[in-house]
Amino acid sequence: MIITSLSHYRGKTFEVEFDEQKKLYLHIDIITDFGLSQGMDIERTELKKIVYASNFRRAYEYALYRLDYRDYSAEEIYEKLLETYKNESLCLEVVKKLARAGIINDERYAEKLARKLVESKKLGYRRTVREMAQKGLTEDTIEKALEQYDSAFGENLRTLLRGKYSRFLTDREDRKSVEKVKNALVRLGYGYDEINRCVAEYFDNSEVQNNVY
Repeated sequence: MIITSLSHYRGKTFEVEFDEQKKLYLHIDIITDFGLSQGMDIERTELKKIVYASNFRRAYEYALYRLDYRDYSAEEIYEKLLETYKNESLCLEVVKKLARAGIINDERYAEKLARKLVESKKLGYRRTVREMAQKGLTEDTIEKALEQYDSAFGENLRTLLRGKYSRFLTDREDRKSVEKVKNALVRLGYGYDEINRCVAEYFDNSEVQNNVY
């Protein structure tokens, strides 16, 4: 295939036209890397390399654009790329390049996500693990990120009882209100045993304080 025309299109993009009425729009970097010029005869195998390189560059730039707005796990950014470029091997290579450059890092991402879910949202262990897994993080990565929060989940549960849910816990015998609180805590990812234990502890402490006064 012979390049019959090579002209500036817009920005850093050039229009490359071939004798078989085929057109490609390539970034100046691709033009330079492959030494393309008008009148050049391109083998089909070489053309495939050019197209792949062009798509790879576009996919990489797209990934950087997405990552400018928020962090992604490797699995998340791979899925975003695949939605647009439909090429598994190309998208995987882009993700590998991002990882090699340190632009994406699942351990770093997991630590940041764990901090948000546990410290800010005060979710229980089960919900935290589920939400982290939904981000494409592996079981080992999740466990490592949550090691430092072993005692935090219980303390968060007690904090929720003393604060957000205290207005529903004025009477131990008010089963409707107590069950409402327990169900809400289950949705936040806390286990039934720890909820029952902490609710009983909450009422015991409240009764002691009332007796003191």
